[in-house]
Amino acid sequence: MKETYDGASILLVDDDDIDAMSIERSVKRLKLSIPIHRARNGLQALEILRDGHTIKHPYIILLDLNMPIMGGVQFLQKIRKDDALKRSIVFVLTTSSADEDRVAAYNENVAGYIVKTDAKDGLNNIIKMLDQYWGVVLLPK
Repeated sequence: MKETYDGASILLVDDDDIDAMSIERSVKRLKLSIPIHRARNGLQALEILRDGHTIKHPYIILLDLNMPIMGGVQFLQKIRKDDALKRSIVFVLTTSSADEDRVAAYNENVAGYIVKTDAKDGLNNIIKMLDQYWGVVLLPK
């Protein structure tokens, strides 16, 4: 696995502090130096993406669906209509395995739909998958 990401980063959009800390711990445990920025809801994520200073391309968004103020599906609908954000790479990372949630997410062209697990190894596998994704896929700058 590579150690740096040439400016690439993750925008984690999740209102759950425990899940956010677990993801950050997995990144550290795997010894990856990848910046993680966090928004607690879709509205805050839009503000971060649109301000142009907090996070720059290339980035991947890890998106929870069930959040207050603006949920994940509404966030996806907003970024897909925004010319500057519509090509954002988004992986849904949620507790929901409901078929209607998966359909709604894939209708907004997500790169993947991942159901959260409580197991430490589950998050490690997700972070490893993202690391491999970066190693294979060219992201827009």
